Amino acid sequence: MMFVSIGIGAVVALALIVVVSILTGGTVKSNDQAPVNVLVGKSVRSFTLSGLTSGTVTAPWASGHAGVLIFFASWCEPCKAEMPKVAAYLRSHNEAPIQIIGIDTNDRRSSGQGFVTNSGVTFPIAFDPNTTVSSGVFNFQAIPETVFVNAKGVVTQVYTGAIPKDQLIKGIAALRAA
Repeated sequence: MMFVSIGIGAVVALALIVVVSILTGGTVKSNDQAPVNVLVGKSVRSFTLSGLTSGTVTAPWASGHAGVLIFFASWCEPCKAEMPKVAAYLRSHNEAPIQIIGIDTNDRRSSGQGFVTNSGVTFPIAFDPNTTVSSGVFNFQAIPETVFVNAKGVVTQVYTGAIPKDQLIKGIAALRAA
């Protein structure tokens, strides 16, 4: 009898965890596809941040352009592997009119500057030391994250983790086709 009660309790606990996860924004897989991020299909507000080295960086959709936002930090191990590959690809491919922007988040300016220089980044980098955009606008709890946003400010895709070159290419192609 005791084992039956424990079994029923375990099933109820598991069901409760699933329900709470779904209601609090968890992702659900369907038909063996990758989970869809809760931001996909939602409009995100525009932002302006100081540039990592100088000036300011504004969300591309504020001026009617689609954009790819690459969230990273100098201390992030997956970012250390991702950024040089992304930078090398983007140095040899003109993705205009889509704007590519890096967002150095939760980092020190000097550390971010060194990281960007060592990674060979040539695209604009915004500085988000207090996670105003990464946590405030996009509600990210971890990095790296790559967000594809159309010219109207609607998120079309979110890639969690270090983005492989083929996924970056597919995301840019989808923005271009939209």
